[in-house]
Amino acid sequence: MTRLKKFGVAVLGFGTVGAGVVETLQKNGDLLAERLGVRLVLRGVADLDLTTDRGVTVDPELLTTDAAALIERDDVDVVVELIGGTGVARQFTLQALKAGKPVVTANKKLLAEYGEELHRVAEEHQTEIHFEAAVGGGIPIIKSLREGLCGNRIQSMYGILNGTCNYILTRMEDENLPFDEVLDAAQKAGYAEAEPSLDIDGLDTAHKAAVLASLAYGCTVPLEKVQVAGIRGLSAVDIAYAADMGYRIKLLAILQSGDHGVEVSVQPTLLHHSHQLAAVSGVYNAVLVEGDIVGTTLYYGRGAGREATASAVVGDLADTALNLQAGGRRRDLSLVKEKAPVVFRDPGDIVSRHYLRVSMRNASGMMARLATVLGDHEIGIDSIMQKEAPLDAAYVPVIIVTGPASERAMADALATIAGIDGLIDQAPVMYRIEDFN
Repeated sequence: MTRLKKFGVAVLGFGTVGAGVVETLQKNGDLLAERLGVRLVLRGVADLDLTTDRGVTVDPELLTTDAAALIERDDVDVVVELIGGTGVARQFTLQALKAGKPVVTANKKLLAEYGEELHRVAEEHQTEIHFEAAVGGGIPIIKSLREGLCGNRIQSMYGILNGTCNYILTRMEDENLPFDEVLDAAQKAGYAEAEPSLDIDGLDTAHKAAVLASLAYGCTVPLEKVQVAGIRGLSAVDIAYAADMGYRIKLLAILQSGDHGVEVSVQPTLLHHSHQLAAVSGVYNAVLVEGDIVGTTLYYGRGAGREATASAVVGDLADTALNLQAGGRRRDLSLVKEKAPVVFRDPGDIVSRHYLRVSMRNASGMMARLATVLGDHEIGIDSIMQKEAPLDAAYVPVIIVTGPASERAMADALATIAGIDGLIDQAPVMYRIEDFN
């Protein structure tokens, strides 16, 4: 019987995903060895908390609080960083890369903020960094971009990339519940963190969008170039009105490349209910990719959680082991090396249709004044829906779907509307409508 070559694995971070990775190596280690022709051997697990029950049994001799020493051990060939954040996670990742050891990570924040540095260090030390689990959980979107679609210019990507937000929006629509109530339920169910800002304010999705854009467009994407709006405080009223018109609201990552530059944005967006992404519900994720050769491809699956993320991490471990076995060189971060710096579009120049809700004074001539303001800013009206209100109501809700208009024109029009005394009694609500043109 042929004796398989062994590669030692160090896992840094023994939280939910770390425990999932350890469990997967234990459960399917023989299957991996059979498929790969090499064996992945767990050499150690580092975490400051070694007493909490993770639901997986580990030899106590493999547990340590000294991650730095574990990285330096001669029997460790690849390091898995699952600590999260950009503090010690960055420190240990750089240590491993400088030691010439490949790193597998699920840390989208680290990649979004320090990806250029990490890949430069990896190149200098002739090693590599894999990060499939950083975007989309168990969905193999990174591998698809780097390998399967490498012969394409990526024209656009649209992603539902945060399971917490998608769970909240799904329940708000299905059960007509307010945002705060569903957020509280999501926290109690373990779908949302006790401090949920990273998710509901769109920052988690922005990190993932930046990683995808760096792959698609061959450039570093500074987070300040990503237009970000989350779902905090989104009203169930708008979800219901959107549904009445045949739309669903999703927190959508939008990446587009065209003659006027690259757009990378994250925002609540209306999608027609017939579109594939509109049907993505609960904690699931999906990414729609448009390539100039392949056309449209769709990637769907569990976007977070112990098992899904662990699956992606172990997939990267398999790639790493095969590269080590073959003496393969590091694969570069980007699909292409741009000859000129990428131009990022000014958000104000981006054109789309918009959903607009105003609380308009219930009096003769008010609708005409509202339409006149939009017309003065060259904003067309595709449809208007005025909801019934008591006869003596001072203000009534009016829902407008605009024609294509720039963000700048919409902002200017809303400022004008707000400045007309007595026309509205509260700030208008506006969301983008994505037609996937």
